[in-house]
Amino acid sequence: MRAILLAAAALSAVLTSTTAGAADPVTVIKARRMFDGVTGRLVEPGIVVVSGDRITAVGASAPVPQAATVVDLGDATLLPGFIDAHVHITDESSGDHYRDFYEGMLRSPAEQSFYAERYAHLTLAAGFTTVRVVGAGDWVDIALRNAIRAGLVQGPRIVAAAHAIGSPGGHCDQPPFPPERVKPLGTIDGICSGPESCREAVREQMKWGADVIKICASGGVFSESDPLKVPQLTPAELDAIIGEAHRWGRKVAAHSHGDEAARLAVEAGVDSIEHGTFLTADTLRLMKQRGTYLVPTRMAAWWSGRHADSYPPPIAKKAHAAATAGAQMMKEALRIGVPIAFGTDSAVSAHGMNAKEFSLLVADGMTPAAALLAATREASRLLGVDAETGSLEVGKAADLVAVRGNVLEDITSTERPIFVMARGAVVVQKP
Repeated sequence: MRAILLAAAALSAVLTSTTAGAADPVTVIKARRMFDGVTGRLVEPGIVVVSGDRITAVGASAPVPQAATVVDLGDATLLPGFIDAHVHITDESSGDHYRDFYEGMLRSPAEQSFYAERYAHLTLAAGFTTVRVVGAGDWVDIALRNAIRAGLVQGPRIVAAAHAIGSPGGHCDQPPFPPERVKPLGTIDGICSGPESCREAVREQMKWGADVIKICASGGVFSESDPLKVPQLTPAELDAIIGEAHRWGRKVAAHSHGDEAARLAVEAGVDSIEHGTFLTADTLRLMKQRGTYLVPTRMAAWWSGRHADSYPPPIAKKAHAAATAGAQMMKEALRIGVPIAFGTDSAVSAHGMNAKEFSLLVADGMTPAAALLAATREASRLLGVDAETGSLEVGKAADLVAVRGNVLEDITSTERPIFVMARGAVVVQKP
C-alpha cells in the first residue's frame, strides 16, 4: 500500500510540474508608433507583449521572450481595440423602410441571430473589439453576447441592453399595427406607462440579462408619428427607471434628440445622452457639471441626411432637420467641454464602416487624438469596462488594432485596419 501511495504522489508531482510548466503562447506585436489610449499621445516604438488573452508588457523596454511569435507591422500605429458605445448589431437598414419592417416581422429570432452574428463579425474585423448594443428585439443581443463569451462565434465584447424602454406610441414602441392583428408591446418588451410600470420594465430587462438600460426620452428619426423634440417619459418615470437601474448596478443610456427630454433625463441622473441633436448650451453645461456623457452618433446623422430622400416623407423631414442641427450642437459641446464617447448608431448605416465616425468627429472640430480617446479611454469608462479594456496597459485584455502610417496625421486610416486582435486572438492580419 505504501508503494502505491508513493507512486501516486510521484505521478501527482509530475502532473503538477507539467501543468505549472505549461505557459500560454506569447506574441509580441511591434509597430513604429503606439497610441496607448491613456495619455492621448503617440510614443515610439510601439511594442505590446501578449500572453494568452492578456497584455503582459508595453513599450520600448518590454522584454521579448525568446520563444515568442513576433508580428512586426512596420510603419504603422498600434492602438487599443476601438469601442462603439451605440450600435444595434442585430439589425441593419436596407434603405427601404417598409421592406425592413416586413422582412423583420417574418424572421424568427433564430434566423435573426444569424444576421446578428454576421454583423458582429463585420464590426470586429473593422477594429471594434467592444460594443454597447442599445436595443434589440427577442433577446437576440443577449444570446449573441453569451455565444461570443462561450467562444461559439467570433465577435466583439458586447454590453447588451435587451429591449429599449419607452412609452406607448413613442420611438421605442412598434408601429401602430392594428391591435387585433399584432399584439401591442408590454413591459417585458420595454413599453411602460407610469413609474411602477416603468420600474417593472427595467426589472424585466435585467431578469433576462441586460447589462445596461436604454430609454427613449424623446422622439426619433425613424419612427414616423412622433416629433423629435417631445419628451416621451415623465420626470416620475425617469426617476423610477434610472433609480431602479442604478440600484442594480446598471447604467442608463437615453436616446434624446430634443433638449427638454435630455435635460429631464440628466436631472434624473442618466449616464449618457445618445444623439443630442438639439441640445442647448444650458443643457450641455449641466451635462459637463454632472459628468453625463454625450454619444453624438454623427454617422447616423451623416448617413440619414445623405439618404433622406429614400425614406417615407415624415422620416425624411426629420432626417434633414437632424443632419443640419447636429453639427452646431457638436461645436457647442466641444466648446463647453462635455465628456464625449464614440458611438455610430450602426444599423442605420452598414455594420463594419463604424470607423467613419472618426473623420466625422474631426470634421466637427475634435482633434484626432480626442476622437481616438472617445473610442478608447472615454467609451470604456462610460461602459464600465475600463478595468478590462480601452487602453494598452499591463493586465488589460489583449484588444488591439493597427493602422498604416501615423494615425494622427490621417484619421481615415482607422477605416482600413491592417491588424486586429480581440482578447488575444488574431482576427485580421494584412501584409
